[in-house]
Amino acid sequence: MQTLLECIPCFVRQAEEAVALSAKNSVLREELLRKILRALADADWEDSPPVIAQRLHRIIRKETGEPDPYREVKGRMNGLALEALPCCGESISRAADPYEAAVRVAVAGNLLDSGAKIQIQPENFPHLLATLWERPLAGDPNELFRAAEKAERILYLADNAGEIVFDRLLLNFLPMEKVTLAVRGRPILNDALRGDAEIAGFTGLVPVIDNGSDAPGTVLEDCSEEFREAFDRADLIISKGQGNYETLSAVQAPIFFLFTVKCPIVADQIGEPTGTMVVKKSEFWALIHRDAPTL
Repeated sequence: MQTLLECIPCFVRQAEEAVALSAKNSVLREELLRKILRALADADWEDSPPVIAQRLHRIIRKETGEPDPYREVKGRMNGLALEALPCCGESISRAADPYEAAVRVAVAGNLLDSGAKIQIQPENFPHLLATLWERPLAGDPNELFRAAEKAERILYLADNAGEIVFDRLLLNFLPMEKVTLAVRGRPILNDALRGDAEIAGFTGLVPVIDNGSDAPGTVLEDCSEEFREAFDRADLIISKGQGNYETLSAVQAPIFFLFTVKCPIVADQIGEPTGTMVVKKSEFWALIHRDAPTL
């Protein structure tokens, strides 16, 4: 997915937020924002939004010397998500369809996203849960679980801190022995790292790898060899988050995208309004599984 003119305000908002977290000096903040705006003007807008965001945030980290501006934000998101976890688990167990409920909780967690214009603050997540069961859901969660049963190797691409805590509840409904969890390789926005996977309780449950990249998505050419090998071997990839969708939607791979639509451009691309929770097979799914029975 390439960058469009409508993406620019989001880049500026992201940059302003990251600069505020990284630089306390007002003169430095102004100089840095001017530098970022110049870099944005010179960027190749044929690239996907996560690729451009990656470059802008590298400038911020280099100029401020702050390697992880969102460290405290991620800690707060993880803490509040862990507090909500027992309540979410109980709601799933009481649901008429626990499988769909687990998907809804995991996808709702995708709104804990510092990179998106449409997002929620961690302290407001309990209110979201109260309305979770009435929110529109596009796609069939049962297709995901049938694909998981048939798969031999499942690669689960995590997205954000906080959100990754709720991914644990979805993991309970997947064949865990087949799953490998992948997180970002280096800090970017509030995206989940290995430490966040440990806090969320994945240690000892499934293998955890990182993708070697600091893009807020999955840019395969920027990822490590270990990750690309795991990606190529997987016969089911569960991709969380809009950034992963933006970077992988054109990749021919057996992907299920799980995210909340937070951007009008993505809404137009997939034909669903903003705010919709999505369980979407890759457009290449039928081509990849042309010899397999219909799910």
